[in-house]
Amino acid sequence: MTTPITRLTQTSRVLPLTATLLTGTVALYIALVAFGNITDFGTNQQFVRHVLAMDDTFKDDDLMWRAVTSKGLQDAAYVAIIAWETVAAVVLTAGTWFWARRDLVRARAFSTYGLLMLMLLFGAGFIAIGGEWFSMWQSKTWNGLEAATRVFLFSGVVLIVNQLAFKDAGHDA
Repeated sequence: MTTPITRLTQTSRVLPLTATLLTGTVALYIALVAFGNITDFGTNQQFVRHVLAMDDTFKDDDLMWRAVTSKGLQDAAYVAIIAWETVAAVVLTAGTWFWARRDLVRARAFSTYGLLMLMLLFGAGFIAIGGEWFSMWQSKTWNGLEAATRVFLFSGVVLIVNQLAFKDAGHDA
């Protein structure tokens, strides 16, 4: 039979383990995404170019002024995305390391920063700017809204887990 104290002890072990594993999963995911974008640069480079050029949208004259057709600006945006993903992967890896070491304050801080970086990239960057400003939702070929939404929601769920209050050795974290 479990007592309230036993349940508290189990919870104080389970939540940090959960945060460790979920943060590590997101860190692995975004590290693989960044690695793939670096080693297979051309594939997603074309994606970014088409979204920014708005060349597969409805071609509404009221929207097409938003298109970015300069290959230099398109490539600069893509390199910035890869750099952001790489930094987020490093920050999340550090967060995972701190969770594993049970340095709860640093773990929560690093994980929060890394997860927010991803939520900004995929939420503000891909969903809002790509999806709405550049009308990516209109494209049958170059529409990454489902993938962006998946990463945004996954990161949000992990952020919530990271923010749950739990006790470790009598200290709130």
